[in-house]
Amino acid sequence: MAEIIRMPRLSDTMEEGNIVSWLKKVGDQVKPGDILAEVETDKATMELESYFNGYLLYIGVPSGPVAVDGVIAVIGDKDEPFEHLLKEEAPKAAATPTSSEETNAVKATEVAVETPAESAAAATHVASDGGRVKASPLARSLANEAGVAIETIPGSGDNGRVIKKDVEKYLTTAPQAPSAEVSVTAGLSDFKYGDVPTTQMRKTIARRLGESKFSAPHFYLTIEIHMDNAIAARSAINAVHPVKISFNDFVVKACAVALRQHPAINSSWFGDKITYHRDIHIGVAVAVEDGLLVPVVRHADIKTMTQINQEVKELAGKAKNKKLTPQEMQGNTFTISNLGMFDIDEFTAIINPPDACILAVGSIAKKPVVRNDEIVIGHVMKVTLSCDHRVVDGATGAQFLATLKSILENPVMMAV
Repeated sequence: MAEIIRMPRLSDTMEEGNIVSWLKKVGDQVKPGDILAEVETDKATMELESYFNGYLLYIGVPSGPVAVDGVIAVIGDKDEPFEHLLKEEAPKAAATPTSSEETNAVKATEVAVETPAESAAAATHVASDGGRVKASPLARSLANEAGVAIETIPGSGDNGRVIKKDVEKYLTTAPQAPSAEVSVTAGLSDFKYGDVPTTQMRKTIARRLGESKFSAPHFYLTIEIHMDNAIAARSAINAVHPVKISFNDFVVKACAVALRQHPAINSSWFGDKITYHRDIHIGVAVAVEDGLLVPVVRHADIKTMTQINQEVKELAGKAKNKKLTPQEMQGNTFTISNLGMFDIDEFTAIINPPDACILAVGSIAKKPVVRNDEIVIGHVMKVTLSCDHRVVDGATGAQFLATLKSILENPVMMAV
């Protein structure tokens, strides 16, 4: 019996998915576990698996956006009639939209009944006319990072698809790259000016942060932290330990310890209730090409800085390669956004729902400080806590920052 394949909800905030490419064509035999297509969600590019045995009879949307639950394909027995299924779906699609945005999404998924041959021709037409090279998301990411055009790399995957090992082989055997000066010029010439379609990730960032900024009454608290003892502690650890700890690891661990002492900060507003979370799951903002992702370090208060370091590195790598799973981006109870590596002294961050607070971390700078009534050179870091005033009051936020300052200025407290 023919089965309709719909756009699945691949993340908790996903409203539509963008079909990047089909890895199967009409007429191909498929089985459970086969990858049908690559779908860009609001957070990552993911692979859409088949759960059915049979043949791909129909492709509804060769590429482009499709609303969640929209019809994208049909799988069934070879040459099995399926047109009646699409006709049954048409009235449902017409009755669904409740806004202009949803109406557009439905229009993108409405499809005329075509024969398998016509569908195959449409899919082939997009592949040839669009000039898009078949490649896995990871391969594209590796090629972009290396500054190599994916079109120049021979593919060894199905139907000539470029995969990770193809990029790695090309990078090890390709001629010497041009000088840094030439590379910079090439990078600038590749910049796309003018109108660029909004990605699913950027749409979701705009929607969620707009909702947060204009629905949650933000207020901000800034404090200076003397980092001399943290610098000395980090140097001592890294001198003897194979895993090199970063200052961000210090901040994540210190926040986790402080949150355990101030549970009111580790909370969420849900309208008719405030939830005070028993577990401490810290989201760490990671900048990626299309925007910002926030992978989550779970149970950060009971993890060592070495464990935090390795987990953050792994999650950041997945974020930049668009390989994070929805589970790795959910469940945060507090968020940290660190721009210190970009030499930013201080800034304010928009709260990441459903958290009640987010900490914005600036750079460590040498400044004159007063110690024992004498002016000396010290290392100072500014942090700003953005608070949702529906949940957290000024005094509560100030007490949390005082504890955080005490821990970072005396790192031995993190070992207690």
